[in-house]
This record gives sequence, C-alpha cells and structure tokens, in this order.
Amino acid sequence: MSLQSKLQAFKTELTGICSEVWHYNRPTRTQPPFLIWAEDGEGSTTVNADNHKAEQSIHGFIDYFTLTEFDSAVDDVQDVLNAHGSEWRLNDVQKEEETNLLHYSWEFEI
Repeated sequence: MSLQSKLQAFKTELTGICSEVWHYNRPTRTQPPFLIWAEDGEGSTTVNADNHKAEQSIHGFIDYFTLTEFDSAVDDVQDVLNAHGSEWRLNDVQKEEETNLLHYSWEFEI
C-alpha cells in the first residue's frame, strides 16, 4: 500500500470520531471537541529487502481535545488505532488550565 493510501485510509477512520478532525493543525476558532493528527516521519517497523522498502511504517501523533470528562471518543480513538493494526501508546493526558480542555495525546505507527 502506498504512503498516501495509508494516510488517506487512516484519515477516513479518524473522521468518524468527531466532526472536527484536522491534519497538522486546526483553525483558530475551532470549538471542542476536536482532533488533530499528523505523520512526522518513518516508523521503526519499516522493512527493507533486496535493496528496496518491502514495507514502510509511518510514525505520527493524535491529539484530542474535549471539555467532557470520560469522553467516549477517547475509546473511539484507541479503537481506530487497534482496528488499523497500529502500534500506539497513550503519551499524555492533561487538563489545560487556560482553556479547561482535557488534552489526550497518542503516538502511533501505521
């Protein structure tokens, strides 16, 4: 599967989580909940064979922002990551004092 095909399929799955899903960054006036995701380089599980890439993995991040405590969309993000066959980890959960937003952050590799 090509790099762009992997990313498009992943984007399609993420857009089912909430109505505001952005790649790389969000517009300044977006209201929560919203999700931002991006790829940031090649992953560690890339396989080379016969002097070419036999399989390429992509590393990236997902940030989900919500005002809702125990938001079910958090589980939906993890369900998408599991269904997509991704290696992933929940990096951080924090409450942003200035905005009162709960901010969940994952790293993934697809």
